[in-house]
Amino acid sequence: MPFDLPETLQPFLLPLLIVVPLAILIIIITVRRGDYRDFDAPPPVPRPLPPGPAAATVPPPAPVAAATGRLPLLVVDDSAVVRAKLLKLFSDAGHEVVAARDGVEAMELLGQTRFGVLITDLEMPNMDGFELIKAVQGALATEDLPMIAITGHEELHARLHQIQGLYGMFHKPWNDRELIKRVEALSHLRPPVRP
Repeated sequence: MPFDLPETLQPFLLPLLIVVPLAILIIIITVRRGDYRDFDAPPPVPRPLPPGPAAATVPPPAPVAAATGRLPLLVVDDSAVVRAKLLKLFSDAGHEVVAARDGVEAMELLGQTRFGVLITDLEMPNMDGFELIKAVQGALATEDLPMIAITGHEELHARLHQIQGLYGMFHKPWNDRELIKRVEALSHLRPPVRP
């Protein structure tokens, strides 16, 4: 043997060669699935502008929906990482975006605001994506809301073919360009004001 280890280290070599790559693999899978939750911290509270002439000259931000004539998007996912990615993706594309952590929070938001497109994960606590889709389709106020489902699990992706009224199914990790194109096409289907 060209490299001899001291006898005290030899019993630890095989477990070490197994555990270290396995730990690295678990970390990679966790981050890719979106289970890494360091981004769950609440957003920072904006500080008010100091009084004076500078504060008076700053105009309030104009809502994106008013400028574009489109309704905001509703993104529903229990992973803070996925929500952050989708918020950035759609905001950069010029959309106003609102996010919810699960179906219960999404239903509350749907009762308060008229949205143009719903993008939802399927596997979530409290109310999963399947229950959310059923509730949205069953309510008179939201039955015309275009919906896109996103899942990281192939078996859930297969179940989506049984659901009527979906305008898209994307597997994680999704193709940003394809997802934006689909949302752009759907965002014009629902009028900003109820007929």
